[in-house]
Amino acid sequence: MTTFRAHADGMIEVGGRRLRCALGKAGVIAAADKREGDNKSPAGIWPIRYVWYRPDVYPQGPDTALETRATAPDDGWCDAPTDPNYNRAVKLPYPASAERLWRDDHVYDLVMVLGHNDDPPVPGMGSAIFLHLAREDYSGTEGCVALARPDIETLLAIARPGDAVAIEA
Repeated sequence: MTTFRAHADGMIEVGGRRLRCALGKAGVIAAADKREGDNKSPAGIWPIRYVWYRPDVYPQGPDTALETRATAPDDGWCDAPTDPNYNRAVKLPYPASAERLWRDDHVYDLVMVLGHNDDPPVPGMGSAIFLHLAREDYSGTEGCVALARPDIETLLAIARPGDAVAIEA
C-alpha cells in the first residue's frame, strides 16, 4: 500500500517526487476538530475510495487501477449535516444543500474521493474531502487537496486499490 503525503507547506509526495499542491484556505486541522465549512484540510490518513471523472474530458476514463465512475451533469455531493445523505453522492436537484460535481471551472474533471468522515458520516464533521485539480494559482481549497492536471494524472497512474492520501500538519 502506498500513502501519498500532502504536507502543510503545499507539497505532496508522489512517486518519489515532491509536487506542488493546494490545501485548505484556512490550513490543516486535526481531524477530530474538523467542521463543515471551516475551509481546513483534516490531518490524517484517508483511503482513496474511488475516482470521479468527466467523460467529455476523459472519454476513455483516466489511466488508473482505481475504481472509476463517470460524472454526469446531475451528480452532486450532499454537504447538509442534518440530511441523511450527508457526505454522500446525490443526484441534483437535491432538496438539501449539495455541491455540484460537474463544474464549469473544471477543478472536478478528476476527483479522488477520500475516506474522510464516511464510515459512517458524523453530521458536521466535514464532507467532500477530495483530491482534485488545482486552480492555476494554487489558491486554497475548502478542505481538499488539489494538484495540477499532469500531477494528478501521474498520481492516478501510480495509485492502486488500498492506497491512501495523508494530510500532514
